[in-house]
Amino acid sequence: MLRKHGLNSLHANDFCFRGTISKIFFPKTSATFPLDLTKTRLQMQGEAALARLGDSARESAPYRGMVRTALGIVQEEGFLKLWQGVTPAIYRHVVYSGGRMVTYEHLREVVFGKSEDKHYPLWKSVIGGMMAGVVGQFLANPTDLVKVQMQMEGKRKLEGKPLRFRGVHHAFAKILSEGGIRGLWAGWVPNIQRAALVNMGDLTTYDTVKHYLVLNTPLEDNITTHGLSSLCSGLVASILGTPADVIKSRIMNQPRDKQGRGLLYKSSTDCLIQAVQGEGFMSLYKGFLPSWLRMVTSGFSFVFVFFVLKLLLICKYFPLSLLVFSMALPPNHNSFSFLYLFFLFSFYLSSESCYLSW
Repeated sequence: MLRKHGLNSLHANDFCFRGTISKIFFPKTSATFPLDLTKTRLQMQGEAALARLGDSARESAPYRGMVRTALGIVQEEGFLKLWQGVTPAIYRHVVYSGGRMVTYEHLREVVFGKSEDKHYPLWKSVIGGMMAGVVGQFLANPTDLVKVQMQMEGKRKLEGKPLRFRGVHHAFAKILSEGGIRGLWAGWVPNIQRAALVNMGDLTTYDTVKHYLVLNTPLEDNITTHGLSSLCSGLVASILGTPADVIKSRIMNQPRDKQGRGLLYKSSTDCLIQAVQGEGFMSLYKGFLPSWLRMVTSGFSFVFVFFVLKLLLICKYFPLSLLVFSMALPPNHNSFSFLYLFFLFSFYLSSESCYLSW
């Protein structure tokens, strides 16, 4: 069956499915968020540019790995602080996943189209995935900005610095009042660079590994194959995307003047140069391990959701699938229920014919 439909064609449709459904699975987002917060804290450790402002944070901050950083947050700030910033992270998934899905589907169906043999070539999937990731990330940049800054609030409190925000909505309002609309897109250049690199690495590696496993091993197109492919694609995506992620986080978190202009870095290139010169090349890979683990976790959560929804679609139980995901929404985010149902319904219309043909 797999050879009949073609691996590239299969994965071209599979990309939109896993890229959307895995991102909107709220329990996964909440469960893996401590890894994201730990990654951000590691990326800020030993920031050489702080010395220019006379900030002693660089000298006083201990160099700790992923586990010690997470334990330090629990001991010094409290267990629940591992989820500080989870609300804007959920907002980000709403915007990013919706923008990515709509853009990819438009590129796949309208711009690129399928080849004469009805297959969707890998190079089109790669380009489409990168462009979709860039569009989705650009739209979601304000939520990413607030998420990064809120993740660092606990550290500011430990250092005796005043907190910047009282909550999520206050954060958006303050950034908007100080820097205007442009201020909400601080760090957007490395952010979309990261999105393009991560999508490229994820899509090409996933397809290549899955193709190799199905054609050269006894494995078939099942949970094991999807899991191994996700494991490898997450590794490559992290290798490609972590440097841009470090630059993005530092630009977003840097102190700013009253006009919203950064005091440490003039641009993403300036941030890159200062990091390499002051901390060494490997500083660009701070937070690599939690980043990879989060991508792996995301991949395995996709495997579960993928087969559950595939079964629901095949059995014509789409209303049940809507119910499942609407129930998965946290109580304090009911305002996004309709938006999520809209995204799910749009996805259903665009992919039902493909999955019912399996």
